[in-house]
Amino acid sequence: MSTRGLALALLSSLTFGMSGVLAKPVMATGVTATQVTSARIGISAVLLLAFVALARPRALRFARRDWGLLVGYGLFGVIGAPLLFFVSAARIPVGIAMLLEFTAPILVALWVRFVRKTRLAGAVWWGMAVALLGLALVGEVWRSVQLDTVGVLAGLGSAVCTAAYYLLGEKAAGKHDPFGVLAVGMMVGAVVLAVLSPPWLVPMGRDTELGPTWILLLGLAFVATAVAYLAGIVSLRHLSSSAASVIGLLEPLVATVLAWWLLGEALTVVQVAGAVVLLSGAAVVQVASSRTAAVVEPVPTPG
Repeated sequence: MSTRGLALALLSSLTFGMSGVLAKPVMATGVTATQVTSARIGISAVLLLAFVALARPRALRFARRDWGLLVGYGLFGVIGAPLLFFVSAARIPVGIAMLLEFTAPILVALWVRFVRKTRLAGAVWWGMAVALLGLALVGEVWRSVQLDTVGVLAGLGSAVCTAAYYLLGEKAAGKHDPFGVLAVGMMVGAVVLAVLSPPWLVPMGRDTELGPTWILLLGLAFVATAVAYLAGIVSLRHLSSSAASVIGLLEPLVATVLAWWLLGEALTVVQVAGAVVLLSGAAVVQVASSRTAAVVEPVPTPG
């Protein structure tokens, strides 16, 4: 088990988990989810590109054949996952949208098992099941049984994009400097979002319960985006995509706790129990994945 990779993955989940608490008060003033996402990614892209250009200019050198990977990372990981989740959460209960998005670890595990032909320990599958059960308890998904078809499809789409984020990030971090990959991927996302919703048109002067809109958006862009994505992609140099994706399940747990602390959204006994179950499942997967990485057993192929 890589202590550094685990610490970075935990930092990524912690900072990603802050995004909802920072974005929700801004959206309560009338700013749309697309505007928040565009401002978040646009500011973060400028900060990252400027930093990498000054501190690690060689990280921005890519061959023509690398651009497919970079564009894919930007479209799926930077734009697709958060935007489709917002669409889903707007049409179905947030807890169910969250559960749908965070089925991504199962998709990652299936890819590793059947595409990469790598056996995963049985404990990995059991740990994922336990973690998803905990996530369902945290989100209290049984509170509503009426589901909008578009909302469900968007939630599943966000799961596919989140899985692609881990898989593409793992591949990119293994071949290139992750600082450069993230800066370019973020810029790809920023350009596409600027066409849909120019970030310079987002109203910055409104007041929220946590402070001025511009302060929350800066925090969202720097801490919950630049730091979160950077910690996440660097962690993939030390952890497998399957292990990192399960640690990512801690993100909604962090979001729930922060919403209780900062926004006064109370936690129920069931949610607290679900948090314990989720953490237990994630711990099982992390330990089992580290053992699998130590002894990789490829699936036999004919011939």
